Amino acid sequence: MMLHPSANVIGGEISDLDLSSPLDANTFREFKAAFYQRSVLVFRNQTLGGEDLLGFARQFGEPDQHFLAHYAHPAHPKILVLSNIEAKAKKIGFADAGRVWHSDGSYMQDPVAITMLYALEVPEQDGQTLGSTQFASAWRAYDTLAPSVQRRIAGLLAVHQVGGRRRQLNTGEASDRAQEDAQPPAHHPLVRVHPYTGRRYLYVSKGECEQIVGMQDAEALALIDELAQSIHADANRHVHSWRPGDLLIWDNQALQHLATFDYTWPQHRRLMHRVTIPESAIRADSR
Repeated sequence: MMLHPSANVIGGEISDLDLSSPLDANTFREFKAAFYQRSVLVFRNQTLGGEDLLGFARQFGEPDQHFLAHYAHPAHPKILVLSNIEAKAKKIGFADAGRVWHSDGSYMQDPVAITMLYALEVPEQDGQTLGSTQFASAWRAYDTLAPSVQRRIAGLLAVHQVGGRRRQLNTGEASDRAQEDAQPPAHHPLVRVHPYTGRRYLYVSKGECEQIVGMQDAEALALIDELAQSIHADANRHVHSWRPGDLLIWDNQALQHLATFDYTWPQHRRLMHRVTIPESAIRADSR
């Protein structure tokens, strides 16, 4: 296994591994160390069926199933299909994912620890790939806060709601928004401690958070926006440009991410398979 770190504080590429077969114990330990060090890694040129993708994910822990079950893979319900492709005037997958900066599943009582996204079709135009994904380090953002701000936010709880302020954009299918609105909010500390690295990281976003427990709304929104902006600082970022066959895996506890919507149906086609593993499912030997 070869790790090729990016020039950024996060990100990198793993070469010389075929994920269609399970990794042996030594290789998995080596990969896990690189993964938690770099927070987001890509494996290029993979050919993965549904069982292959789920098999790799299960080396960390058992994946969950997204509440938008009508976008589940027909043979593998724990794989969420992300796509703008239409068949019979309906999207074959969830097309609206990632429109604002967020951490996957922060609205859940048991949030997502690890996300994997496998690219089958990538939008292209004039030889250039579209639909890149941006990542930002929430642990570096905490480390660079002024000590006075760190003290101010210690012990505070943010309210996470699926969709958050994205609902104001009025995007996506009406049925999807109704299911989102039915999900109960979750309360999580503004500052959490990573179970593997021990790093403190910010867990708040404009995308999902509109309230802080015990704080007036105007003050809470101002603080949320200030902290979110610190996460998205240029020095904290890494951008992934997709290729078909990419398997991207990221530490959802350490990062936020944002999709780029610079493509449109039917001029461009995008098809991805997503697997998420909740925090409670991560095996003890994978922490």
